[in-house]
Amino acid sequence: MRVVENMVCHMGLSEGDLRVIVEMSNDAILVFSEEGKVEYANRTAFEFFGRKGLLGSSVFELLGDGVREAFSALRGKGDKVCQELCLEGIGKVAYACFFLMDDGKPRRFCAYLTDVTSRREFEERLRASERRYRELFEKVQEGVFISTVEGRFLDCNQAFLEMLGYETKEELLEIFIPTDLYVNPEDRKFLQRQIQQEGYIKDWEVEFKRKDGSRITVLHTAHAVRDESGRIVGYEGMSVDITQRKRLEEELKASNEFLKGIIESSPYGIIATDMKGNILIFNRAAEELLGYRAEEVIGKMHISELYPPGMAKEVMKKLRSEDYGGKGRFSGELKVLNRYGEEIPIHLSAALVYRDGKEVASLGIFTDLRPRLEMEKRLQETQLQLLQSEKLRSLGEMAAGVAHEINNPLGGILLYASLLLEELSPEDQKRKDVERIVSEATRCKEIVKSLLEFARQSSPDKELVNVNSAINEGLLFLENQATFHNIRIVKELDPGLPPVYGNVGQLKQVFMNIMLNAVDAMHGEGTLTIRTSLSQDAREVIISFTDTGVGIPKEILPRIFDPFFTTKEVGKGTGLGLSVSYGIVKEHGGRIEVESEVGKGSTFRVILPAAEGY
Repeated sequence: MRVVENMVCHMGLSEGDLRVIVEMSNDAILVFSEEGKVEYANRTAFEFFGRKGLLGSSVFELLGDGVREAFSALRGKGDKVCQELCLEGIGKVAYACFFLMDDGKPRRFCAYLTDVTSRREFEERLRASERRYRELFEKVQEGVFISTVEGRFLDCNQAFLEMLGYETKEELLEIFIPTDLYVNPEDRKFLQRQIQQEGYIKDWEVEFKRKDGSRITVLHTAHAVRDESGRIVGYEGMSVDITQRKRLEEELKASNEFLKGIIESSPYGIIATDMKGNILIFNRAAEELLGYRAEEVIGKMHISELYPPGMAKEVMKKLRSEDYGGKGRFSGELKVLNRYGEEIPIHLSAALVYRDGKEVASLGIFTDLRPRLEMEKRLQETQLQLLQSEKLRSLGEMAAGVAHEINNPLGGILLYASLLLEELSPEDQKRKDVERIVSEATRCKEIVKSLLEFARQSSPDKELVNVNSAINEGLLFLENQATFHNIRIVKELDPGLPPVYGNVGQLKQVFMNIMLNAVDAMHGEGTLTIRTSLSQDAREVIISFTDTGVGIPKEILPRIFDPFFTTKEVGKGTGLGLSVSYGIVKEHGGRIEVESEVGKGSTFRVILPAAEGY
């Protein structure tokens, strides 16, 4: 190549030596003609411009038209002009030196390009850092510092001194950071590892020691200071004293834990949601009430899923109304759904939570009403039993006096009517009237007999009674009656049933009364199921009679044990059968329970204490 030959002649070097020197140069070298056509480029030039086709290209295209002025200044061989070029096309900054290689015709030029992009960026960072530090030191109210990798402070602001309790900067510059500043010296090593890996550490919570030995908690932010080779030579950053805030956070945390403990310990279900209906709080009582675990619903379930359809919207509507305890409050009874879809009656006390006048959440306290309703039911049953007992007692006192007074006149009426009937011939028209007198007088006598049994004051003789045998003996007597012909009898009698202590005759009377009523309710056709069993605590014998009859309407169910109350036609019942049965069972220390549904039938349960020792 002609250019290299000229360089060999002028420099006294062999062509191979010169070529090695040029190719190994860290600078990009271009040789070009007066017209700007590149005739030679070394290896570094190709790397610098990042393209293969440099030879033959225009140097003005590569370096910009601004270099023409530099060429015009090169008048004689050996003249040199240097300047800094911003090569926007390749995003680099170069320090370029141009000199005239040959002032003959045509002239040739050479350019040395040194990549100073990194240096310029470092200088910019340095200037920016200087401006930043100046602003920090002048304006910031938090502690600002500069320290070495070895563990000494180089500089700090007044706020940093005050935070650590030092009077002068000279005092602070004398301390050894790992042991005199950090409560735990290992924290300093952690900071260095973090900055080595990431280049910075931000909002790191760490404990520092003050001059007097007291501890403070700071949020520490720092980044690396590097030299031109990229080696970390120090750290600069900021520390914010959060000791007071930390103490308040601890107090708030303790308060929150206390409140959380109260919520979790509450016997009532507590559920809180945001205004979108997402569940935020779900305490243990709510878990027990609804069958869900807290982790299954918090942030995963909408509150409407815990109510019957439409109920959640209705509750929210009432919360926003003035008519249900004031705006933002509601109290009332409704139903919720457990995880199995079962409706549970509850009392809800709900409120909206406000912040700056805006609704941010809702809170509900759910009280399970099932225990209360069960208690109310038992109380009502007890009250009915007491009322029934009072009625029976009063009627018994009256019946005891009245029955004897009317029994003798009735006996006389029946006697004389029977004598009169004997004297009348079958064809006598008066005979039917006298027969009616005898029939009605006989009926009255039966009523008086029932009254006397009902009003009996003395306790009957009692013995150990086999309930199953008493039922079978009663059935044996009744099954042959016409009304039982189309009745299917199903017996499920527990053979291991213990005996009860009572009067066998009276208990048979109770069982027969209930069975007769069951048959009447089925109008002569149906199924009567008789079961005997022992209660779970083995203290009571349970005898149940279930029919497939018409059932008993709810409105008259509370009256069925009232004396003289009957749903039968006039002349077909005295209304004393169940009253007498109730009194007998009560006398035996037991009770009668009734379940009935119109159109499906009824179940009467006679519950008697089991004899002790069995």
